[in-house]
Amino acid sequence: MTPKMRRMAHVDFDRALIERHNVSGPRYTSYPTVLQFDTAFRETDYRRIAAASNAVDPPTDLSLYFHLPFCARLCYYCACNKVVTKRRDVAVPYLERLQREIVLQSELYDRRRTVTQLHWGGGTPTFLSETQMRTLMDTTRRHFTLAPGDAGEFGIELDPREVREPTLAVLRDLGFNRASLGIQDFEPAVQKAVNRIQSESLTGRVIDEARRVGFSSVSVDLIYGLPFQTPATMAATLDKIIALDPDRVSIYNYAHLPERFPPQRRLDAATMPSAAMKLDLLKLCIERFTGAGYDYIGMDHFAKPTDELAKAQSAGSLHRNFQGYSTHSDCDLVAMGMTAIGTVGGSFYQNLKDLDAYGAALDAGRLPIEKGLEPDADDRLRRRVIMQLICQFELRFADCAVDFAATFAPELLRLAAMADDGLLVLDADGIRVTAKGRLLIRNICMVFDRHLPSNAETKRFSKAI
Repeated sequence: MTPKMRRMAHVDFDRALIERHNVSGPRYTSYPTVLQFDTAFRETDYRRIAAASNAVDPPTDLSLYFHLPFCARLCYYCACNKVVTKRRDVAVPYLERLQREIVLQSELYDRRRTVTQLHWGGGTPTFLSETQMRTLMDTTRRHFTLAPGDAGEFGIELDPREVREPTLAVLRDLGFNRASLGIQDFEPAVQKAVNRIQSESLTGRVIDEARRVGFSSVSVDLIYGLPFQTPATMAATLDKIIALDPDRVSIYNYAHLPERFPPQRRLDAATMPSAAMKLDLLKLCIERFTGAGYDYIGMDHFAKPTDELAKAQSAGSLHRNFQGYSTHSDCDLVAMGMTAIGTVGGSFYQNLKDLDAYGAALDAGRLPIEKGLEPDADDRLRRRVIMQLICQFELRFADCAVDFAATFAPELLRLAAMADDGLLVLDADGIRVTAKGRLLIRNICMVFDRHLPSNAETKRFSKAI
């Protein structure tokens, strides 16, 4: 085993192996996953955990996440918790409650703890007016200690269709320096099918303006597996994306789960690419982006070699959280807004998902926590293993502070079979995922998941690929 992970130059796309091992499973934005969160976890538990997190010396940094759920239009593929409305005034009472939550949360944390990462997600954060965005950020600055200037990573998700003339300049003035744009696909037939009409020219103008006003990083999101996608249409979209020259690209496998997400019922499964074609689409994406000079990060991200994500993976410091991959592994994540999920002191909490219930809790002076989880020692160990593998593709047994062979004897037997298939190298020192195994990293991590649900419940998850 090498002391640190080196960036892998390529991914070995072995269709037979993928088809053999490709089963449904979690994306591991956390471990244990949200399915294990318990409503027995109360606000008092969270307050105790937050107080204990302040006792760390020196104080650790904070990361803040704000969920802004409003969208003016419904994208049929979307599985996010959202409120679709044309009425902009609907956001007013929500923002009032969100500011109350900021105050309540800020009272729990030592002001010496600097916020080095902040993210607005949704929904569509730019559904808000520029005045509302200023008010929200002003409230945040009054109650938390934000890193000055561009010392922190402050990101926002953008829908180019909801970016007005002054929006980006205002966001930059508020301290945002990173933007993530949803695109999904540029093919007109695909856009029409999923109800997201967004031109290449509009998207390009937003990216150009973000760079002009001083955003240091622009990333874009794509989805493969949508209706009417083919290798030819995807190739055309990828050419356009590469021409836009984003710093990062995320490409996600569309999971068609209409029984869980009613908007997806408007999509015709007969128009979606077959499982075999989806593999062709993924292979095409990997080839095009790595051929254009991007590093393949984690399991679904690409980044320029100069980007912090690529540097973090090379240095062994990449981290995974509910927003994807991050370079901030030592931050407690304080999440606010309906359905937001936070991680503090190694424990998890999730806010109420219902808009009215969320507001009622705050009106009563309570934090709107619905459920959470305090992992036990075994879960914490397994989380360390899973996160190391899903971020770095390498694990040194000596770094786990346990007798790994004795603790994980059944898991090592299952991994031995995967090693025989060429997905990983297993020896006395540790585990190294091969180029063939990278695309199946979720399946490798599932070996260490003691909470995997029954076969019926795996319908809640998407296929790994």
